Amino acid sequence: MAWSILAVAALLELVWALALKQAEGFTRLWPSVLALAGALTSFLLLSLAIRTLPVGTAYAVWVGIGAAGVFVAGVVALGERVSPTRVLCVGLILAGVVGLRLLEDG
Repeated sequence: MAWSILAVAALLELVWALALKQAEGFTRLWPSVLALAGALTSFLLLSLAIRTLPVGTAYAVWVGIGAAGVFVAGVVALGERVSPTRVLCVGLILAGVVGLRLLEDG
């Protein structure tokens, strides 16, 4: 159950990061509200997940999924630059996330 909670927390990291971009420095109300609500909920879920998961593993997975998700969303939805090197780097992040999950014995 903790892994499911952590996955939702990581997906919410994607939501709040993209909303933060749209908030334009907190000058737009609804994207700002979404960013803050998403971040708060993401942190809350992370705190629930680390009750049973090792904090280092959980945090690395949370950040890794969020970072990779924001990278993909930035490329797909926002037209950000993509290159083989950037894709390789994100792939390495995801490999680390998968490795941590596979090595977790809790």
